[in-house]
Amino acid sequence: MSRSKLSQRIVRHSPSTGAGSPDVWGIYEPDTGSIQYICADPATKKAALIDVVWNLDPRNQRFSTGSMDQVLDLVAQNGLAVEWVLDTHPHADHVMASAQLRDRTGAPNAIGAMVPDIARIWADLYHLPEAFDPPRDFDRLFADGETFRIGDLQVRVMLSPGHTLGSITYVCGDAAFTHDTLMQPDVGTSRADFPGGDSGQLWDSIQEILALPTETRLFVGHDYGTDNRNEPEWEATVADHRARNRHVRDGTLRDDWIAIRDARDATLPLPDRILAALQINLRGGRLPAPEADGHSYLKTPVNRF
Repeated sequence: MSRSKLSQRIVRHSPSTGAGSPDVWGIYEPDTGSIQYICADPATKKAALIDVVWNLDPRNQRFSTGSMDQVLDLVAQNGLAVEWVLDTHPHADHVMASAQLRDRTGAPNAIGAMVPDIARIWADLYHLPEAFDPPRDFDRLFADGETFRIGDLQVRVMLSPGHTLGSITYVCGDAAFTHDTLMQPDVGTSRADFPGGDSGQLWDSIQEILALPTETRLFVGHDYGTDNRNEPEWEATVADHRARNRHVRDGTLRDDWIAIRDARDATLPLPDRILAALQINLRGGRLPAPEADGHSYLKTPVNRF
């Protein structure tokens, strides 16, 4: 089967469904299977950028800005004004564009309040005890239950640990950005085996998400297609997931799912960008300070994974 559509930067618009409902654009990043989002208030044209990618070629550790350029072009084409630069967690499979976008738009950047706890885990793994300071590198660290606004729309933050201990979900009207908890219904759920991850916590987080109103549009963080689907997808309702998600549909038992998830995770390799990405993402998407020769360098743990 041709997988050509999984190698394209596809954009789809999910329109507002009425009062209190945002316009959402999903922008597929094919190198990492990541979905980047624009969440906008139709009335004020204010927008948030969510989980945007700073492209990294892991073969030569070279960065490029194609994905963030595409997102900002889409913002301009739709007459939007960026009010927030948001991430759901420190990503393991791509480098976040947070700092770059904050500099380019002037909008504050934000992530979850438990990211300093994630930073402490990885500071030990990298043996970089003073490297990471999330309160320095993010303008806001959102706590569970905290609210903020995109234009006139209210956004609620849900702590959704499991994939990482500090992942958060953004709920804006009838849209929820669920990051690396759920995959599409025909795929199931995301992994929970990174340091600080926990499959039991992930199950609990997913159940909280699936308790949202059934018409809520859930926007996932990744899609890689399936043996029967060669086009990326990233949107489904709570009702869709509860009826047909292959891992967590209604009637699934917690202990059964944890056993399946843990067994599956034990077979998965580390993402090829993780050791570079986390040491940048835990700096808010900034490279380490240049050394005496003017270049930045990353540190790689040996025999730690």
